[in-house]
Amino acid sequence: MKISKKDALTWFRFFAELPEDEELLTRQTELVYATMYQIEAAVEAQNAALMAQVPGLKSLCGRTLYVGPEDRFPAGCRSCLLGTGLSAVRKTNRCNIQCKFCYNYGELDAIEPIGEGLWEIGGTKLYERDLDMLLSIQKKPTGIAYVYLEPFMEIEKYYGVVRRFREAEVHQHLYTNGLLATEESLRALGESGLDELRFNLGASNCADKVIENIRLAKKYIPQVGIETPMTPEFFEAFFAKKEKILATGLDFINCAELHLNDNNIGNYLGENLYACRLGYVSPIWSRQLTLKFMRAAAEENWGIVVHDCSNMTKLARDLNLKAKEGGWFGASGYAFEFSRFPYEAFLPVLEDESFQFLEEEPLPKGYNPGELY
Repeated sequence: MKISKKDALTWFRFFAELPEDEELLTRQTELVYATMYQIEAAVEAQNAALMAQVPGLKSLCGRTLYVGPEDRFPAGCRSCLLGTGLSAVRKTNRCNIQCKFCYNYGELDAIEPIGEGLWEIGGTKLYERDLDMLLSIQKKPTGIAYVYLEPFMEIEKYYGVVRRFREAEVHQHLYTNGLLATEESLRALGESGLDELRFNLGASNCADKVIENIRLAKKYIPQVGIETPMTPEFFEAFFAKKEKILATGLDFINCAELHLNDNNIGNYLGENLYACRLGYVSPIWSRQLTLKFMRAAAEENWGIVVHDCSNMTKLARDLNLKAKEGGWFGASGYAFEFSRFPYEAFLPVLEDESFQFLEEEPLPKGYNPGELY
């Protein structure tokens, strides 16, 4: 069903007015899915045109795209996309800032604590002293990632765990906004054996303090890079300080396609959105800015990897992880992240006269307003 943009808008205006607990009829759901397909097809055509302008575009086994030297591609991403995935290691339930793109926006003061002295590893609560038992029982992962929320709020608690996983030869990377890092804590992380540190530079709007901490981190930690949701604010701030950032000696920039959930979508209402494979919902501009960013990196020969960590990359990640876990063919944890479909959030793209569907046809009989029962 190649629904027209006009018909899609008519139906989505109707769906947006329905009570939250009202379920759609089967044919109404077909109309929603047809609309999502039409939007996604148009977005993919636009992205394909941008990709064609990126010189030296490379693929990692068909699972993601990047530009730059292969030897600087982050090992943590290789583990995520080719290895046994990334086991999440969680400790800190607090953050020192609040970002509009954060998946926990608006609830940072109500994040469930892990527990005194405990770590959450793969969903299980463990003490540091339990790591020997864990490693002796289960097959060790190719990599782990320290996430949730800002580790430098209590970074001194991390050194022992980092050291233990280093002894077990498990690749480790850690995420930070970088504002609380010091040369002493960065040195301690490096001495403990952290393999990779990723700075969310967009969280601080490319603050000079964080840029300096990237430079310092590179003195002590083998791989250092930036991983930030691609937004217009980050795009603009980065290019205003491009030379200073590249002079830090960083290895890579992961440009994450910003995806939305119930917490942060309110900060992006009014933007043109799309859903990738009926899963992650994102502003259309996010990946398009990434592709423009990659084009600049390739044309100007920045000498680092710039990675298109898109929604499709996330889909490949989850397919890989489920396969490594022995899941059935096609199994994946990739999914839609809203408690209910946000019909109203797609009205702006359907109302945008400059956004056109690639191909349209009249609705089949039985799918027009007044014909559904």
